Amino acid sequence: MKIANGWKDYKVLATGDGEKLERWGEYTLLRPDPQVIWHAASPLEKCKGLDAHYRRETSGGGHWDIIRKMPEQWTISWQGIKFIIKPMGFKHTGLFPEQAVNWEKMLSLIKNANRPIKVLNLFAYTGAASIACAKAGASVTHIDASKGMVQRAKENAEINGISNIRFIVDDCEKFIEREIRRGNFYDAIIMDPPSYGRGPNGEMWKLEDKLFDFVALTKKVLSNKPLFVLISSYTTGLQASVLTNILSLNFGKGNIDSDEIGLPTEEDIVLPCGARGMKIW
Repeated sequence: MKIANGWKDYKVLATGDGEKLERWGEYTLLRPDPQVIWHAASPLEKCKGLDAHYRRETSGGGHWDIIRKMPEQWTISWQGIKFIIKPMGFKHTGLFPEQAVNWEKMLSLIKNANRPIKVLNLFAYTGAASIACAKAGASVTHIDASKGMVQRAKENAEINGISNIRFIVDDCEKFIEREIRRGNFYDAIIMDPPSYGRGPNGEMWKLEDKLFDFVALTKKVLSNKPLFVLISSYTTGLQASVLTNILSLNFGKGNIDSDEIGLPTEEDIVLPCGARGMKIW
């Protein structure tokens, strides 16, 4: 397992009964986590210093209970990169800290490539991977179907003084099809596809049905001197070996790094946070 243990501004404090207690900078949040199927040592909602608790509703969705006064948003940092944290709908904060294992690897690959690198970041959310790659010197194209998330990504880039990212609101599959017709190519491709989703015009996405063909499509915009292709997934049950198979069948065997990713906790256990597969040339 690859463990994101390089954080100073973030920590998983405790887990149990379907929830995780986290410190995000100065603030402590309690959120649901589907991987946490064990019991807590003590009730997490009674933790001293808890600032907000995301509670699921029986009718679906949920809401944040603000327990102590806190700002609408704040920033934390990782290796000099700043990220805006904002509790929002469906338990999210705008950042997935376990992805630091991927940022670290991509930073190293891009810096050591010793040539200009063009990166395509698909399902790019609030732009953490885009900013990490841009910080390493790459030229990045950032694609997400959500206008709100792309706006958040722009704000993250702005607070980091990043200008070498092209932000586009679009359905990822349709964007790639147009790039194929335009003859545009990329040296590195990142994707963190959702389990389920809809494009801006109602396009349906289900990971298990779409992922293999989608990865095959991205091969058509990969340059003749590729650096890496990264697939990251939080979908429960999608094992790292599945990502290995998808990458090897599309890009050839050899030099594929696939594993679970996770976060350390103060309970001295590791919280599983999905899987990643990376093909490196």
